[in-house]
Amino acid sequence: MEFRLLPGGAITGEVRVPGDKSISHRAVMLGALAQGATRVSGFLEGEDALATVAAFRAMGVTIDGPHDGELLIHGVGLHGLQAPSAPLDLGNSGTSIRLLAGLLAGQSFDSVLTGDVSLRARPMARVMQPLAAMGAAIRAAEGERPPLQVRGGRTLRGIHYDLPMASAQVKSCVLLAGLYSRGRTSVTEPAPTRDHTERMLRGFGYDVACADGAISLAGGGALRAIDIHVPADISSAAFFLVAATIAPDSELLLTHVGVNPTRTGIITLLRLMGADITLRNQREVGGEPVADILVRHAPLRGIDIPREQVPLAIDEFPVLFIAAACATGRTVLRGAAELRVKESDRIAAMAAGLTALGVSNEVLEDGIIIDGGAMGGGTIDTCHDHRIAMSFAIAALRAEDEIRIVDCDHVATSFPGFDALARGLGLQISTLAD
Repeated sequence: MEFRLLPGGAITGEVRVPGDKSISHRAVMLGALAQGATRVSGFLEGEDALATVAAFRAMGVTIDGPHDGELLIHGVGLHGLQAPSAPLDLGNSGTSIRLLAGLLAGQSFDSVLTGDVSLRARPMARVMQPLAAMGAAIRAAEGERPPLQVRGGRTLRGIHYDLPMASAQVKSCVLLAGLYSRGRTSVTEPAPTRDHTERMLRGFGYDVACADGAISLAGGGALRAIDIHVPADISSAAFFLVAATIAPDSELLLTHVGVNPTRTGIITLLRLMGADITLRNQREVGGEPVADILVRHAPLRGIDIPREQVPLAIDEFPVLFIAAACATGRTVLRGAAELRVKESDRIAAMAAGLTALGVSNEVLEDGIIIDGGAMGGGTIDTCHDHRIAMSFAIAALRAEDEIRIVDCDHVATSFPGFDALARGLGLQISTLAD
């Protein structure tokens, strides 16, 4: 599938983007391990989250739905999972494979975790190392990449782990393994990362402590079923925050968006660049902060991105690069080597796309320098990455010629219906089948 975009347009109206992917994954995982039935509303029916649903069904968990974002998960308890009869295929979902590696390390049965060609190229040493220190036995393919073979029946022990890099996936992996460990497991982060796992564990009644920069829990507890209301995903909202900011005559209201402070780097950075963004009706829903976000067109200026904001906007940088291309002056990003091991090397993929559109940029080992200016048209290779595809779709609002984006099938992993929603808000986008 490919996107074709005519240049120009304005973004106006009111919209609620799909549910938060990170929270949707965790709702299924913890709901499956809880005692009782967990009801989930606002669930993201994207391919990544559905891969997590399929994995737990393969391990004997009954899950009704999804139907219009509603799930009913009949939990089996921490020790009620059953051995899957085949490898668990997690598609393109890095969150699924890394969190499940921790969760399955403490089970009584063996399992195999695999995925598509993109997922099988992603590094797993970052979760294998702390799990090995806890007593887990996990084998990977060459280069410590999937498939992962997880040996069951191991006795895990709690450890203290200092994360070498800021990664919510690694933190969550270790904490989930900690549920099955003897003693206490704690994790210290070099910088704050999204804290949905800790919040949701507490919501399910599990004691999680945060003190002196460490997140810790003791093994041997239990999870109790709850109702979960998933807010709209700020990572999906980010495309339209940038769209309404860069397109003249735009004004957009994004409703019921999750504004967890570990996820709002996109708002902070756009405001530093001069964006006109207002949070309205701030409230808390199911333990997560939520707000309606009003964004109006505003001229942007290039900035040096503060390093402390990098972990708080790590998934949103592709579309932030588009904002930088539309800004006056130079934007400099450093300290973002994590972008090189996402669904693609996002630094290289975005740099190639910006170059194709005539935007001056310089690739750094751990970041990029972008000089704002005019954007032409051209053809974009997404490198099988959903966020690359959607980011360059937004770029068309300021392009001077048509943009063609090839290999867009993966957009459905995180944002099913992106093209139709974007078209309804004013983007001149058409979709062509291969």
